Amino acid sequence: MIATLLLGTGTFAQQTLGEVIGEVVKVGTVEPIVGATVYINDNDRIYRAKTDMDGRFRISAVPSGTYLVNIKLFDDTIKDLIATVPMDGFANMGVLEFGKIQVTGPVTVTAKKDFGLIDGNLPVASLTAKEIDKSPAKFNINDLVTSMSSEVRKTEDGELVFRGARKGDMIYLIDGVKTRDAGSLPGVSIGRMQVYTGGLPAKYGDTLGGVVVIESKSYFDLYRSWESDQIRKGLR
Repeated sequence: MIATLLLGTGTFAQQTLGEVIGEVVKVGTVEPIVGATVYINDNDRIYRAKTDMDGRFRISAVPSGTYLVNIKLFDDTIKDLIATVPMDGFANMGVLEFGKIQVTGPVTVTAKKDFGLIDGNLPVASLTAKEIDKSPAKFNINDLVTSMSSEVRKTEDGELVFRGARKGDMIYLIDGVKTRDAGSLPGVSIGRMQVYTGGLPAKYGDTLGGVVVIESKSYFDLYRSWESDQIRKGLR
């Protein structure tokens, strides 16, 4: 019975992954650097990619969160570029200069606020842990959802209605597990949150209304956030 339950959880769990993209050029020029290794060391789990003939790179299948990105070519290295990877989207680091003459201090790059590209072209409303912490609706999940999109409203009995769908025709996806009720999940425990009001990706399915995707905070989220804050403050 235990094996069956574990198999069922694995079947329905969906992990929200993103990508880190950008371009590496020689410092002071627009000449692309070919073959440089761009990598993320996330507590001994390495995500990496090589720059192509145009100096571009794409690190795929990165769990959403804030990371330190490094670039290495032979004995030359740039370290601790900060990138925030959104849920089901990408962090675009733009053009990064690489060479002997380097700008000192941290460089921060994040995806554009409130804009996550899903399957390449669909914008999706999203909130980070810091945005949730500042929201007056953080003590109620459904209030948070309605504050994120004008296409969602809350009924008198507290249920959500997505435009064009019946009451209750929606699902929550909490840490990859599908459920019809978010319960009393506290806002302080949420690391990231997304609301789909239409054009649902096939991987979510099971509903014609909408999907609320929630990822709770983990130890590694808190550690990476602390680490990036230390770099921004010049303490590392």
